[in-house]
Amino acid sequence: MATRVDLNADMGESFGPWVMGHDAELLNTITSANIACGFHAGDPDVMAHTMALALKNGVGLGCHPGFDDLRGFGRRRLNMSAAELTNMLTYQLGASQAMARAAGGEIRHFKLHGALSNMCSENKEMALICYRAARAIAPELRIMVLVETAQQEAVRELGAPWVGEIFADRAYNDDATLVDRALPGAVIHDATMAGPRIAEMVREGAIITQSGKRIPARIDTICLHGDTPEAVDLAASVRTSLEADGVSVRQFD
Repeated sequence: MATRVDLNADMGESFGPWVMGHDAELLNTITSANIACGFHAGDPDVMAHTMALALKNGVGLGCHPGFDDLRGFGRRRLNMSAAELTNMLTYQLGASQAMARAAGGEIRHFKLHGALSNMCSENKEMALICYRAARAIAPELRIMVLVETAQQEAVRELGAPWVGEIFADRAYNDDATLVDRALPGAVIHDATMAGPRIAEMVREGAIITQSGKRIPARIDTICLHGDTPEAVDLAASVRTSLEADGVSVRQFD
């Protein structure tokens, strides 16, 4: 059983006057923030504001790049060449680093978003392309991976520092990938269920799939999607349940 875990959330997903998520409230509970870089969501002003607020709350900054698909919120699968993927990620990480430094902080971790992440959880070669792009710029960054998927295989092959992630608000398939959002029960909205469910996974050191299968896993961090309407309640439930089990909730090293 892990005695310490990080709690992260995807945020910085507003765009101009359109507000997405509950960033300010979540930053009172989480310990790491995955901040959109302007491709699937976010813009320079939103990035600057979110990073400043995260630093004020002592929350670690993470780069959260996705497909260049604002309308689809990065959740539609795109086919890209290796060169296109590399350049897309180089661009977003560079912007993320610059905005973090302007805010007085540094990017600590790198985590793929949405369909890009899901595709890399199934395809090690694609994950390798993405992670090599990040490591060419910042080899010291922790790579946050969907644990027990092709993403984990890729970081191990590269010898990269990594953080194993599970999701508090998503259901799992028996191969440790996430259930497609189009299917019933894929997204968990009930805070009274989310906290105890995650506490059970941490106690067992395993992902518990939709079918009840246990997949032993290294659990370093737990994610919540900032755009889930119940995100604030879900985060509070998860943190309360973990701390009731004697698990310390703080940033990974």
